[in-house]
Amino acid sequence: MKIKDLIKQDPGFQFVIDNMELMSSAGRRTMLDEEYIADPASLEARWALVQKTLDAVANPANSRPVNDLRHCLMQLHDLQGTIGALAGHQVLNEVEFFEIKLLAHLNGKASVALAALGLAEDLPLPSLDDVSVLLDPDATGVVHFYIYDSYDSRLPELRRELKALQEHDGNPQRIADLLALQNDIQQQVCVRLSDALALRRDALENVLNTLAFTDFLLAKVDLARRWSLVRPVLGAVTSYNALFNPRLRERNAELGLRYQPVDIALPHGVTLVTGANMAGKTVLLKSVGTAQLMVQCGFFAPAEVAEIEPVEEVMTSIGDEQNEMNGLSSFASEIIKISNIVQRVRTTRILVLVDEPARTTNPVEGKALVQALISLLGESESVSLVTTHYSQLGSHCRRLRVKGFVEDLCDMPLNPQNINRFIDYSLTEDTSDEVPHEALRIATILGCDNALLDHAREALR
Repeated sequence: MKIKDLIKQDPGFQFVIDNMELMSSAGRRTMLDEEYIADPASLEARWALVQKTLDAVANPANSRPVNDLRHCLMQLHDLQGTIGALAGHQVLNEVEFFEIKLLAHLNGKASVALAALGLAEDLPLPSLDDVSVLLDPDATGVVHFYIYDSYDSRLPELRRELKALQEHDGNPQRIADLLALQNDIQQQVCVRLSDALALRRDALENVLNTLAFTDFLLAKVDLARRWSLVRPVLGAVTSYNALFNPRLRERNAELGLRYQPVDIALPHGVTLVTGANMAGKTVLLKSVGTAQLMVQCGFFAPAEVAEIEPVEEVMTSIGDEQNEMNGLSSFASEIIKISNIVQRVRTTRILVLVDEPARTTNPVEGKALVQALISLLGESESVSLVTTHYSQLGSHCRRLRVKGFVEDLCDMPLNPQNINRFIDYSLTEDTSDEVPHEALRIATILGCDNALLDHAREALR
């Protein structure tokens, strides 16, 4: 699966991609076409390249080659159509010749910059000197393209006569004849040049793709520096120290709100997460999902320490799955997703993230469905993180609880506006089969109607 598909499934990953500062349309195309990587060796190689590039870019002594490389990438055109025309043996026009001439020029400049940064072997660029000579036969060093006189021995005299006639209002018919002849000769030149460039199509495509990938690579490095992302390491179990959700952390920073990262380990089997409403269980699932997509698309991780076990796929059932367009209710859409997950884990090792399954149906059947889901997920080799509000599930699985509200966590009066400051989002191992009962407490803090609260407390007696 490619990044352009993954961002449709994960808004958090979409936020990451939206914050990539690419310098060319070719770089963006390459980014969106990047494949999700499940092979450990390939992942390690990709992370190593990001780290090597980051080290080179961060070195103050490399400021000039870094700036030269960025300047090249800012001028990069996406020549897919032009290169495709060569593959189809089409005759290029002068604009397309210019694009290829520019690519050859940028290739030379970028090669020098990459060599200075120690990245030439990692991002190899074939020489296009012959292309430069072909499109600049007079060695002018000018990037724009022109059908030079030296391309055909008939052109110099023809153009001199044509210029003289045009400047002195000469014979219109003669001018028309000369223009027709000039156009015919220029077309012949374009045919010859196109045929010659068609032989170099693979090299041109190689250069375009390498420069576009370099743009994507530099954007990854910039993001890692801006967000303080960490290089992951491969491990038998996925675990994070100080995992954060990029989108939520940025939003909290804009609003002046506290953001608390969390530590979590994800062993094989099912980990059940409980906690009060507003305690961050859904955010935890989204953070884990976004982080897994990031690292398996070659990004660094949103954490202080990250150990990653690659999975074949990330499957989620998070939030309101109602789809009014196909007439499905929230419960129906959720069940279809969960059914797909259960079928998938039988054959593939995946990361499963399910938020409060069966919460929209009656509690008796809902509880039975959650028990069944935990049992089936526990039989697989996949890693599953499931949140719930159901107690007494009787399921054998690892349990974590979000610590939740702590009255003395913040030295100020508690109210709906600052409730975020009184929540401890850290996770603790939980051996009980009970979930926190804090709904009425939260409702009280939020200013719920007293009569409603009194009736609810009476019902619980």
